[in-house]
Amino acid sequence: MPAHTATISSKSQVTIPAAVRDELGLAAGDKIDFIRSANGFEIVPRRQSVLSLHGKYAHLVKQPRSLDEIDNAIRTRMKKRFGS
Repeated sequence: MPAHTATISSKSQVTIPAAVRDELGLAAGDKIDFIRSANGFEIVPRRQSVLSLHGKYAHLVKQPRSLDEIDNAIRTRMKKRFGS
């Protein structure tokens, strides 16, 4: 894997090379964490907590379903897709 180089600006800012952004799936405004590792630091994209999605898609639900109904729907779909 080729190395990618970035330069720190006078304001301590770094532009992440496009190839690295693409591979990490980063876009403007995304947050990244710098995690200390045995070889220095790793750049790790900070992903949203699933809790931050609470209620985000509620407007798409026409009728609430119980957990049993959801489990049965998943089971049925898996049987259709993979058999047994």
